[in-house]
Amino acid sequence: MTTVAIVGCTHAGTFAATSILKQHPDWTVHVFERNDSLSFLSCGIALWVGDHVSDPKRMFYSSPKALAEAGATMHMRHDVLDVDVAGKVLRARDMNTGEVGEYRYDKLVITTGSAPVVPPIDGLDEALESGRVLLCKNWDHAMAIKERAGSAKSAVVIGAGYIGAEIAEQFSEIGVKTTLVDALDRVLANNFDATITDDVEQAFDEHGVTLALGQKVTAFRPAAGSDGIEGSGVTVVTEKGEYTADVAILGAGFRPNTALFADQLRMLKNGAIVIDDYMRASLPDNTVLDDVFAAGDSATVRYNPTGADDYIPLATNAVRQGLLIGDEAVSRHAGHQRSAVVRSGDVRHGTHRRRRETPRHRREIDDDHAGLPPRFHAHHHAGDDHAGVEPGHPTHPGCAVPVEA
Repeated sequence: MTTVAIVGCTHAGTFAATSILKQHPDWTVHVFERNDSLSFLSCGIALWVGDHVSDPKRMFYSSPKALAEAGATMHMRHDVLDVDVAGKVLRARDMNTGEVGEYRYDKLVITTGSAPVVPPIDGLDEALESGRVLLCKNWDHAMAIKERAGSAKSAVVIGAGYIGAEIAEQFSEIGVKTTLVDALDRVLANNFDATITDDVEQAFDEHGVTLALGQKVTAFRPAAGSDGIEGSGVTVVTEKGEYTADVAILGAGFRPNTALFADQLRMLKNGAIVIDDYMRASLPDNTVLDDVFAAGDSATVRYNPTGADDYIPLATNAVRQGLLIGDEAVSRHAGHQRSAVVRSGDVRHGTHRRRRETPRHRREIDDDHAGLPPRFHAHHHAGDDHAGVEPGHPTHPGCAVPVEA
C-alpha cells in the first residue's frame, strides 16, 4: 500500500489529492493543512470588497469533506513542524489540541503555496498586530479586509501590482478614499509597458484614486482615523510624504513558503523549489527524486520563451501542476508564457510574455480572446451571477490569469 503525504492544500494541493485518488484509489493519501478550509480563491478578495460576489462561500470550489469523501485522510488545522525528505517522515502539530504526531510516507507532495512579503519596515509589525495594516492572501485576511471596507472612509494600498491595483480600484468603487503607493514610478510597472500603464493610471484618476508612485515606504505610524480616535488609523510614511487613512493594505507580493525544505531540495534564490516537467523535485546536487513532487506557488514553472526555471505564482499553474502529479511522471507540464489579464475600470489589459522581452500587449481586449493567442481564453470579471467564478472551472477570473479554452 502506497502512502502519500500532501503538505498544503489550496489549489495545487486540492487538485493533486483529487488526481492521485482518481488514478490510485487504493493509495492512502494524507492531506495536511494549517487552515480549517481549503481551495480559497484569494484573487477574488478584491471582487468581494467591491460587492461583486453574492456569496463568499462560492469563493471555495472544494472542501475538506469533499476530499475526505474522495478517499483522503484530512488533517485540517495541522501545522507541519518538520519534514525529513531523506527519511520520509514528517511531524505535524494539531493546532486545536497541541498534540504532535509523526507520519511516515512513501511519496511526498509539496504544495505549501506562498506567503505575503512583509518587508522590514519601521512600525510595520506593530501595525499588523493592531490591525491598522492588513495583508491580502487567505480567507482570514479576506474577512478582515471586507469588515474594514464596510466602515473605513479612507485607505492606503501599498503595492501597485495586480493585488494592490485591484484592491485600490474596488475600494474606490465603494466610496473609500484611496491612495495607491508604490516604489516604482508606474502602476503595474512589472507587468506592462508605459503605453498601457498610462491608461491604467488615467482610469485610477477618473476613479478618484490618489497615486503616490516612485515612493518607497519607510515607516508606519499610529494616527487618528476618520472617527477622530487617536490610534484607530495609520500614517504611511514614504520618502516623499505621509498618507493617513483608516486602514492600510499591504500588497507587496508573495514569496514561496518552503522553509521546511531548505537545504534539502534544490531551490531558486527566492526559495521556489525547482521541479522538472513531471513536477519532480531534486536534491541540491540536481539528483531528481522520483518520490518527491512540488507544485503551485511553492515551485517553479518552465518559462517557455527562454526554457528557464522561473517563479510564476498563478492559479492556473497550480491547478495544472497539481493535476499532473497524479499521472505519476506520465504527462509533462507545458510550461508558461506569463499570459495574464487585469481590469482597470471598464478596460481589460492582457499581456503575453515578459514586458522586457518584446511582449505582445493588447488594450481593451475582445471578450473572446482577451488580446491573447487563440489557445487561451482569458476572463476577468464574471459578474455577480457567478460570484466571480467561471462555471465548471476552478480558476477565478479575477486572478489575472488565463483560462485554457
